[in-house]
Amino acid sequence: MRLSIVDLLGDPAASALRDEIRSFVEEHGPTPDVRRGVRAPDAADVPAIRRWMALLYEAGYLGGDWPLEHGGSAAAHPLTGPILTEELIRQGVAVPLGAHDLASGALIGFGSADQKAYYLPRIRRTDDLWCQLFSEPGAGSDLAGLQTTAVLQGDELVVNGQKVWTTNGHVADLGFLLARTDRTVEKHAGISALIVDMRAPGVDIRPLRELTGTYDFNEVFFTDVRIPRDRLIGGLNDGWRVATETLARERQGNAGLATVLQILFEETLEFARQKADGEITDPPLRQSLAELYSRVVVASLVNVGVVLRGIEGSSRTSDAPMNKIMSAELDGALTTFAMTLVGARGLLDSDEPESLGRGHWQDDFLHARQYSIAGGTDQVLRNLIGERALGLPREPKPQPGGSDGR
Repeated sequence: MRLSIVDLLGDPAASALRDEIRSFVEEHGPTPDVRRGVRAPDAADVPAIRRWMALLYEAGYLGGDWPLEHGGSAAAHPLTGPILTEELIRQGVAVPLGAHDLASGALIGFGSADQKAYYLPRIRRTDDLWCQLFSEPGAGSDLAGLQTTAVLQGDELVVNGQKVWTTNGHVADLGFLLARTDRTVEKHAGISALIVDMRAPGVDIRPLRELTGTYDFNEVFFTDVRIPRDRLIGGLNDGWRVATETLARERQGNAGLATVLQILFEETLEFARQKADGEITDPPLRQSLAELYSRVVVASLVNVGVVLRGIEGSSRTSDAPMNKIMSAELDGALTTFAMTLVGARGLLDSDEPESLGRGHWQDDFLHARQYSIAGGTDQVLRNLIGERALGLPREPKPQPGGSDGR
C-alpha cells in the first residue's frame, strides 16, 4: 500500500524530493526504533535526536519555508514537511521533537527583532527544545478559560498556575506559555504569550504515566516564576491573537497520521496472510480487511486535502478536527481488529521472549485509547465542527435538578 502525498498527486518534483529525502534519511538517520509506542524519548536519547534535528534544519528539510533572512530557502518545495514526516515514519526513524514549529511560527510572526535574532538560530541548531504550555485542568477545550496568571511587577511577570498534557515537557528547555495578564477584560483579551525557561526556579514538571507505560505528557506547576518582560511574544494581552494565528498556520494537516494508519493496516494484512498460509479465503476476514482498507484509503485522501488546503491558505474550519476524529476512530478500529487477529501473543510486552514485533501490537492498541483524547476529545471536536463549521447553536448547559430546572 502506497498512499503517500507523492503517490496520490503524481508530481514529478515532489517524487524527486521524496527520493532525495529517503536517501538522506538512510545515510544520516539514527537507528530506527522498532517499538513505535515509545513516543517520548529517554533522556539518554535526546542528544542524538537534537543532532538529527539539527542535520534536518541544515539540509533545509526543516525550516525551509522560513523567511530567507532567518535561514529559509527560496527553492523550498511546499510539500517538504509532509514528505519528510512520511519518510521518517516509514523508515522508523525518530521524528522531530518538541514544539519547534509552533515556537518558530510565533516568533517569526510576532517576535521582536531581538527575539528573532536570538531564538530562531538556536531552534535551527536545536540548542533549545520547546514545549507548548496551553492546556489546563479546567481549560482544555475552552482554552480562553485558562486560569494561570502572569502579574506584571516592574520589568518582570510573575507566573502562578498549572498546565497539563504538556508533551515532552520533561525534556524541553523552553516553553511557549499562555497566561492571563488581565482579569478585568473579556477573557480572550486578557491573555499573553510568554517564553519560559523550563528550568527556572518555581517550575515543577511532573510526568504523567500512560497505559503504555511511557511518559509523553506532563503536568507543569508554576509557583512565583519570574519571567523578564522582554520574553513576551507580541504585546501585553495579545497572546490570544499570537496563539490562534500561529496554530492556524501550523495546522496544515498531519501526514504522519495517515502514514501510521497505512503501516498498521499493512502489518495486519501481512499477519493475516501468514496465519492463512498465503491466500486469505475466510469470507468474514476478507470482508473486515476490505472495510478497513477502504477506510484507510479515505483517511489518506482526506489528509492530502487538508495538507494541500493548508499550504494554499484555504483551510476550512472543519479540516483539523475532522482529520483527527477520522484518524482516531480508524486507529481504534485497526488496533482492536489486529489484537483480535493476533491473539494472546499480542498481549506480550517487549521484554517477553515470545512477544511479536517487540510488543508493538499491544502497545499500539493501548495508545489508540489515549489518542481518542489527545489533541481534543472526539466530543469536543464534533462540537467545534457543529458550531464553527456548520453554524449550529451552542449546546445548552444542563440545568440543575433536571431538564426543567427543578
